[in-house]
Amino acid sequence: MPELPEVEVVRAGLESHVVGATIRAVDVLHERPIRRDPTGPAGFVAALTGRTLLAARRRGKYLWLPLDSGDALLGHLGMSGQLLVQPPHSAAERHLRVRFGLDGAAEGRELRYVDQRMFGGLSVSPGGAELPAEIAHIARDPMDPEFDDDLFVSRVRRSASGIKRLLLNQTVISGVGNIYADEALWRAALHGERPGVRLSRGATLELLGHVRDVMAEALQQGGTSFDALYVNVNGQSGYFDRSLSAYGQEDRPCSRCGTPIRRVAFMNRSSYFCPVCQRRPRRTGDQPAAPGAITSSPRARAASPSLRS
Repeated sequence: MPELPEVEVVRAGLESHVVGATIRAVDVLHERPIRRDPTGPAGFVAALTGRTLLAARRRGKYLWLPLDSGDALLGHLGMSGQLLVQPPHSAAERHLRVRFGLDGAAEGRELRYVDQRMFGGLSVSPGGAELPAEIAHIARDPMDPEFDDDLFVSRVRRSASGIKRLLLNQTVISGVGNIYADEALWRAALHGERPGVRLSRGATLELLGHVRDVMAEALQQGGTSFDALYVNVNGQSGYFDRSLSAYGQEDRPCSRCGTPIRRVAFMNRSSYFCPVCQRRPRRTGDQPAAPGAITSSPRARAASPSLRS
């Protein structure tokens, strides 16, 4: 599933190519991607036709395009969704689901929603231009200037949940998915099952710094593409998969200590970690340490400068 860097790459592309355009026509080729719109295909088309796209915004993994009506076109890419800007005469993609004809600033272009697995979707958010009500419960992401570091630390250190579960909880911190959680935890030399209450404030802030670092690096490389399902609005893949240290690296040597990276099942997905650098927390007889008792691992501090927060 596309995470913050991939969605931000798409948002930036939409900002460059379709903001200021007027939607001339909407063609719903498959109803499933707009299943969350309560007005159905007819209402979806009516609410968008003739409207001008004013901006391209994002919260976590959600995108929205504010409209001159005060509403917004809200989207989530799911597992395989793509928003592509194409010439109208170009061949239709195999999994094209919704097509938007554009006039004005994007004259001679189409915005296309392509989705093979159709876990994502589009909808119109009434009055959602500033922030769609449907996603108001989602936390800000760590790249947001208004992200509250102190609130994040407080929520983590009050929770007995494993730190990876907390990183994936979009009401605690948004935009972080399986890939970047594993990468940040590897950089911090923390096992994903370590409870939040067992982390000091300093260790939590260090981990947050690694989350930001890995996402910033991924953004510079256009995101992470393991297959053709994630591309930017021009159909180009990202290259951060070549820089991954943990995720997807099963049996390859850890670049810090040489131990083979291990993969385990996690929440119907997989977790990748180094069993030496990221030691699993003890279970039997473990008692939560007093707040502030656990400091960041010396292994993380000993990592190369490029891995430090």
